[in-house]
Amino acid sequence: NKPIFAKTNGRLLGHVKDVYLNQELNWIVGLYLDKEGLIRRKEILILREQIAVLGIDAILVNDENVITDSRPHKESKEWGRLDQIIKRGVDTPGGTKIGVIGDIILTEDGDVFGFSLMRVFVEGPIVDNNGTIPRPALIDTGNEDGVMTIDLPKLETLYQQKDGSPAASNKEAA
Repeated sequence: NKPIFAKTNGRLLGHVKDVYLNQELNWIVGLYLDKEGLIRRKEILILREQIAVLGIDAILVNDENVITDSRPHKESKEWGRLDQIIKRGVDTPGGTKIGVIGDIILTEDGDVFGFSLMRVFVEGPIVDNNGTIPRPALIDTGNEDGVMTIDLPKLETLYQQKDGSPAASNKEAA
């Protein structure tokens, strides 16, 4: 629900209702504002190229004429909205249930840094890292079956690189 302002004149253009992500869940494709129209409903959006600043309190876009709809963008059928990703299960290739997606974590540029879990079903490094999963640990986005798959050994390596210390499971073994 962050407000969106035009950088040129400070005009309030609306509020973010959701975000569009590319199919591989690597980056924001655009911001979803709402739907309009009675018969031919169209989704109103602002494309990523028009976003100047993804701020903590507000979003700035290049000018007030950046609002468009999804109809002229044929590739929009491949985009996923965050509300479609929230509550996706996360597991390992072996089928171990890890948790459930609660949110995405973005960089200042709108790239997906990782995912935050709202429920965690395992102990260890994921819990020790506040239920977050860095994007590079993702094997499968879950677009086909609705369940995301992560590479657990890679995830532990990423955690080690982040804090410079052994992963929690290695600490327990020592």
